[in-house]
Amino acid sequence: MKGNVKKSIVTRVRLAFLGVCLFSCAIVWRVTQVQFKEGAKWSALEQERRIVYQPVFATRGNIYSDNESIMATSLPFYRVAWDPSVVDKELFKTKVDSLALLLSRFFGDRTPGEYARKLRNAKNAKPSVRYLRLNSRQINFQEKKELAKWPIFREGKNKGGAIFEKVDKRFRPFGGLAQRTIGFVNEDKNGAGLEFTFNRHLAGKDGEALFERLPGGNKPIYDGTEVKPQPGYDVKTTLDINLQDVAENALYKSLVENNAQYGTVILMEVKTGEIKAVANLGKVDEGVYREDYNYAIADQGRTEPGSTFKLASMMAAFEEDPDLQLTDTINTGNTGSKKIGGAVKTDSHPYGRITLQQVFEKSSNIGVAMLADRVFSKSPEKYTDYLKRFGLDKPLGFQMAGEARPYIKDPHDRSWSRTSLTTMSIGYELKLAPLQTLAFYNAIANGGVKVQPMIVKEIKQADKVLERFETQVLIPKICSDETLQKVRAMMEGVVEHGTARGIRTNDYLIAGKTGTAWKFKNGAYTRTYSTSFCGYFPADNPKYSCIVVVDSPKNGRIYGADVAAPVFREVADKAMARDAASQRPLLARAPVRKSRVPAVPAGMQDELSMVFTKLGVTHNGATGAEDWVRTAPTDSEAESLSLKPMAVRPGRVPNVQGMTLRDALFLLENRGLKVRAVGTGRVKAQSIAVGSAARRGTTIVLQLEPIGGRLAAPLPAAPPTPSLATLADARTPRSESATVNAGNGGKTADKKKAPAHAKESASATPKKTEAAKKAPSKAAAAVIKPKSKA
Repeated sequence: MKGNVKKSIVTRVRLAFLGVCLFSCAIVWRVTQVQFKEGAKWSALEQERRIVYQPVFATRGNIYSDNESIMATSLPFYRVAWDPSVVDKELFKTKVDSLALLLSRFFGDRTPGEYARKLRNAKNAKPSVRYLRLNSRQINFQEKKELAKWPIFREGKNKGGAIFEKVDKRFRPFGGLAQRTIGFVNEDKNGAGLEFTFNRHLAGKDGEALFERLPGGNKPIYDGTEVKPQPGYDVKTTLDINLQDVAENALYKSLVENNAQYGTVILMEVKTGEIKAVANLGKVDEGVYREDYNYAIADQGRTEPGSTFKLASMMAAFEEDPDLQLTDTINTGNTGSKKIGGAVKTDSHPYGRITLQQVFEKSSNIGVAMLADRVFSKSPEKYTDYLKRFGLDKPLGFQMAGEARPYIKDPHDRSWSRTSLTTMSIGYELKLAPLQTLAFYNAIANGGVKVQPMIVKEIKQADKVLERFETQVLIPKICSDETLQKVRAMMEGVVEHGTARGIRTNDYLIAGKTGTAWKFKNGAYTRTYSTSFCGYFPADNPKYSCIVVVDSPKNGRIYGADVAAPVFREVADKAMARDAASQRPLLARAPVRKSRVPAVPAGMQDELSMVFTKLGVTHNGATGAEDWVRTAPTDSEAESLSLKPMAVRPGRVPNVQGMTLRDALFLLENRGLKVRAVGTGRVKAQSIAVGSAARRGTTIVLQLEPIGGRLAAPLPAAPPTPSLATLADARTPRSESATVNAGNGGKTADKKKAPAHAKESASATPKKTEAAKKAPSKAAAAVIKPKSKA
């Protein structure tokens, strides 16, 4: 029995040993087969997985302003890596410490010893390291050129192992200026603005190259098979950098001052439709506004326009009934509210019987609604047909993606009601984007020709123009010449006599219309407002059209005349100041100086001689080696000058009258005097007598006077300038040696209280009169009662 058990155990052990031997032999056989028979196959597969083609992204094209200032460009940045396997051992041994020191000083994240240890570990690693990312920071092109001169790196990529991987980053030289208009494109190829709309042109065509997958990153392999990327094309816009800056600054000040929710400004050339500025600022925090959305064209900016739409209603009435004249009258009543077309319409003030011109100038809701009801009540389809004829029901086909679709209600719509006609006539129950409203107003300025707004002028490759966009006419004539003449007169009247008279200027004519619309929220109209002003200038020869929208102002001002119109005026002033043609009437009012001799009473002889020579003025130089000279007195018809030497003695107060402030500072401060200047221009008088002892630390007061004639336009009254004696007596020690008061000759103009603006009506609902809502008592009603005119 025991023998059988022992035999059984031995048998099992032998079988197990045999099984292990067979398994081992199978492993050896398989290893041998893989190594020798299938080795080429697996090596090829490993090589295929390790070496891959990857895209090499093209450099995006630039976005330019109208004068080809760069608004967006791609700047090259580089990731710094190293291939230690190609570096000679002797070179590495002698230069590694120098390279480590430079890397430590440049990146500042490790000590020289830590960098040296990192480099040595990579060099001595088994298997050899072929790619080492030295730092995660990306360097610019100038820094790359600096690193390429360092020890080891200067040997090049094949002997020094330096690898600079290019990464393009989008850069806007003007910062946040027109940020939303320029736009962006994200990794998913979604975005906004010009970057997204013209991505097909800007992106270029990507190339491809072989990369080796290595621990730490992918190393490029330059074997001659790489396909070079084709850079993107450039986009030249119509934007004017200076006017864009003006528009954004003016809008920003208004938004902060009125604590508004958002605002937009669009400035466009009348004839061409080229947009010169488009600003979009939204509130992101208290007192902080950024370009976060394109309110000018997109859905969030599409609102009920309110009173600015009254222009379309009046135009439709004039077109339907050509016999209507601006002198025709309408009785709006003496209560400020009236039921018209089944709805109660209200005005901010009762106007009584007024002309159609005054209806528009005062922005009377009652007057416009009565006119629309009288002309179109029997056939409201005619009213909406005129709106469609004006092109208000269709998108403009703007070049940038995201234009909102306008909404104009039609009598066949299920939402049409008895009150829709009169409500639409004052700018409600319809929606337009600011750009669509501006295009309509621009057509009035352009003699009835409605053009398509344009923001991109050319697609370029370097200096070669690939595609040029020309002005497109949308509607050759939106109304008759008679109607055009009437509505232009009405728009000029708004600024001359009506709700926008606060922005009237004597220098040029403005035509436009204020707008104040109640906002519709949660199924009802609320006490929040959208304010606007739309118009063009100069009205007698329109150059620009402009719209300003400021949404939800708070700090007590709610009317377009108070909130949006001042922004329009500021933009218009700056635009006119930059337009050479508009300066001719102003220059004509300036006195003409007939003399060819410049008004230069005193100065350095070398400088004056150079100026006179350049101007072709005959002059006789002073004899001797005097640096400072005076010009001899001449009459206004003199054709030549004589330079006479001026005594400048050390330790004595010189005569600086007639000098520029720069020259006077040089002479006086070199004698230890402290200078206080009042006004602008050249020195008219000095507080310390000429030839007096120059005591170090004494303050001398200089009275400056501008040179040349002033414009003949009336200037605000100014208080009398204090005497030099008073200024000298009142002087106090100052840390600086000279203080220059820039501004109107050191004078402060009297501030005059602006006349109160006539407010346009802001009614939007027929349910309740304005007076009933604002005046729960007779005492309160008396507060809002308009003042009688003197």
